[in-house]
Amino acid sequence: MNRKYAKGVLLVGLEFLINVRSHFNVVILLSFHGQIDKAIHQTDYQWLMFYPCLYMFSLWDAYKDAGGGESPYAFLPFVVSAFSTTVGLIYSSSLTLFGKLWGPVWLPILFCFIGLGLGLLLKKILSVITAGT
Repeated sequence: MNRKYAKGVLLVGLEFLINVRSHFNVVILLSFHGQIDKAIHQTDYQWLMFYPCLYMFSLWDAYKDAGGGESPYAFLPFVVSAFSTTVGLIYSSSLTLFGKLWGPVWLPILFCFIGLGLGLLLKKILSVITAGT
C-alpha cells in the first residue's frame, strides 16, 4: 500500500461520478446482451468521454507507483491508448467494422488495444533513435 489515500479517494470518486452520469453500467449490460443500438441511445457521451483518460491515468499512476515507468517514454503506451480509446468512443455510434456496429463499449476497447500497440511501437522507435544520439 502506498498510503496515497487522497489520490485514491479522488480517482475512485471521479470514476464513480463518470460511471453514474454516463450510465456506463447500463451501457455495458446492453452491450453484453448485443443490444448495441439501445446502448448507444443510453450513453451520455459528454460524460463517458472523460472515462478513458481517467482510467489510463489511473493505470499509469499504479504502474509508476509499483516501480515501473523508469525507462524513457514509458508513458507513451498509456497516453496513446487513452487518446485512441477516446477516438473509438467518439466514433462508436456510427463506425461499422466488418459490417457490424460495435457500440460504446466494444469499439473503444478495440481502439485501446490498437493504441497500446502503437504506443509500444512509438516508445521502441523513440528509444532506438535517442539511444543512437
